[in-house]
Amino acid sequence: MTIDWRAFTATVQAATRILLTAHVRPDGDCIGSEIAMKRILESLGKDVRIINPHRTPPTLTFLDPTNAIRCLEDLTEEDSAWIDGIDLLFVLDTRSWAQLGEMGKTLKTTRARKIVLDHHLKGDNIGAENFVDNTAEATGALVAQAVRALGVPLTKEIAEPAFVALTTDTGWFRFASVTSQTFRTAAELVDAGAEPAAIYRELYEQESLGRVRLIGRILAKTEASLDGLVMCTWVTLDDLEQTGAIPSDTEDVVNMLLQVNGSTIALLFSELQENCFKVSFRSRCDVDCSRLAALFGGGGHKQAAGATLNLPLDEAKRVVLDAVHSAYQETCS
Repeated sequence: MTIDWRAFTATVQAATRILLTAHVRPDGDCIGSEIAMKRILESLGKDVRIINPHRTPPTLTFLDPTNAIRCLEDLTEEDSAWIDGIDLLFVLDTRSWAQLGEMGKTLKTTRARKIVLDHHLKGDNIGAENFVDNTAEATGALVAQAVRALGVPLTKEIAEPAFVALTTDTGWFRFASVTSQTFRTAAELVDAGAEPAAIYRELYEQESLGRVRLIGRILAKTEASLDGLVMCTWVTLDDLEQTGAIPSDTEDVVNMLLQVNGSTIALLFSELQENCFKVSFRSRCDVDCSRLAALFGGGGHKQAAGATLNLPLDEAKRVVLDAVHSAYQETCS
């Protein structure tokens, strides 16, 4: 699937006041893409704001030293008046109603034109013009392409958050989604001023004690099935409270399960509220995580996806593991 960059450019150029938003529980691809796109659009003279359904995780606040990203629950009357006057609502890194959270209400009520820039395989019809390339390894890679399409100089201020988006969604270039083009894009961003060593330190060497304790607690619960092919664990709200961690501290923990020798599928159940769990799917075999997630109303990519289940933990684990085991036996046996 390729993007019609001419149509994208025409839509962006026609807009004056642009609201950027993205998905709940924002990650590096989400925040990096938003910050980079804001700076791209501002270089074109646009009036741009970022308003997200959830707060930026502490590990990513270094990208936003001026606190340009606002959380929906903190909006003022002036913010609301500004939103009423937008002529373009620009969604990045999702096109799913569930992933938009409370921002979905704004999407449904605005009279502004709506566009999406995304790389996920599946999504909903959210009433927007879709600019989607599901072969892209990250939305950040599409933002880098947008720089060229819009004819904007690639500055360090744009390259740094775009590099964060690219690297975090590829697991620092270790996921199967990485291609030779990934490294060409990364090289372009580094040439423009992104500093990999400094960015890596900010992302992965600033851990809180709460996150370190939480990771140990989560990994200690790991259960294996199908003779060690499937790894499963979970994190509860009590785990967060007991360790002093926050929800975003679970980022990347599911990938640690695939470090177990012989494992091919990993599952992490994260409690969002009582009897409600988000399940993260990871695969390094032929089992399609996006299809598994779709069974429970979610979506994502072949090797990484997620869904939310309104079930108690034991029941959520049972139905998901049954589906995973069936998918493995049908696909890989």
